[in-house]
Amino acid sequence: MSNKSKNKKPGIKFNSVKRKSANQADDKKKNRLLFFLGNSVDVQDLKDKAILSGWITGLILIISMLWIFTNGLQANYLLRSVNSVFANNYDSRRLSAFINVKSHKADILGYWYSMNNTTDRMFVFTVFKDGIMIPLGAVVKADGKVDELMPLSAHAVQVFDDLPDSILQMYITRIEDSAAESFAN
Repeated sequence: MSNKSKNKKPGIKFNSVKRKSANQADDKKKNRLLFFLGNSVDVQDLKDKAILSGWITGLILIISMLWIFTNGLQANYLLRSVNSVFANNYDSRRLSAFINVKSHKADILGYWYSMNNTTDRMFVFTVFKDGIMIPLGAVVKADGKVDELMPLSAHAVQVFDDLPDSILQMYITRIEDSAAESFAN
């Protein structure tokens, strides 16, 4: 063994702390921007925030584009589901086609369908009750008045009677207004 290895104590390191040179401190100052009232912001923080906001904006853009371009597909799946509910309940009514209606204002979210062998239309929408979506259908006559409001799932049948009449009347009024605007001849 050499003398150098004998003199060192195990576990103790000397001169391991590096001091920043004057150039490194100047580089740190260059990476800061001076904003209003003397507040300084690190450029790297700004870059990180810009990248994060870019990702969030991109995801929102992609999700909204998917929502817009798959609207017809969603409507067809919903049509099949509602028709299967009618078949399971031994109801002779059937939805025949999705009616693509451009909303004129902040309209109620839902889908309009024509019904087989009648001039009636059905508006399928959801209501939230205790954090659970309840699918409902409103049969709208040719004159634009809601004839019947019906639950479209087993859970909706259970909680339909618990929904306040004021909430249901509000939805009926909005559906009738939407029908009057969308199907006015």
